[in-house]
Amino acid sequence: MAAMVRDLPADERPREKLLAGGASLLSDVELLAILLRTGTKTQSVLHLAEEILAKYKDRGLVSIVHMAPEELAGVKGIGMAKAATVLAAVELGRRIAFKAAEVRDVIHGPEDVAAYAMPHFRYELREHFAIMLLNTKNHVLGMPIISVGSLSASIVHPREVFRVAIQQAAASIILLHNHPSGDPSPSEEDISVTRQLMKVGKIMDIPVLDHVIIGDNKFVSLKEQRILSRS
Repeated sequence: MAAMVRDLPADERPREKLLAGGASLLSDVELLAILLRTGTKTQSVLHLAEEILAKYKDRGLVSIVHMAPEELAGVKGIGMAKAATVLAAVELGRRIAFKAAEVRDVIHGPEDVAAYAMPHFRYELREHFAIMLLNTKNHVLGMPIISVGSLSASIVHPREVFRVAIQQAAASIILLHNHPSGDPSPSEEDISVTRQLMKVGKIMDIPVLDHVIIGDNKFVSLKEQRILSRS
């Protein structure tokens, strides 16, 4: 039988560790255990937290973002009340990340682009293609989604991209999309679509400044990799 939290030394209990040293010192399991509060008669809350994270071990804590309340509540020891607490905390974290990203509304380089876009796309299970609309001073006017699905020339049509840019009076745009695999390395299709849109941008006098691909807490800028300069 797994040791119960109450049987652990005080400085090893998740809540006491957080209060003494801050939340950043805790593991994913310990943070989740605090939200769950209690385990079962035969299972510690830490073991219960481990079981939840193990359901999708390839993505770990990220999996909770996409769990329905019924799915989470289906784990033995988790009822709808605990599921609601966990999912509310996840959504609160997402909203805080969105607000923090929106503060950075002047784009100086790909790091700013990634910081703005990552909270929106990092956890998506499908590819989302968006454009960041900029004014003449590189302030963000918006970041509309153009398509959802695999990135291809047939899905990402220049007409849709530049129609939105014209409607919003954008001076320039930055292309964005996510790789659900977590690896932001550009594919040949990514490069091909980028070059096509760059050519159209020159004709429309709305330059495409970069294409930033978002992965799991990392990104790739095609401009930094000098791929765009070879188009």
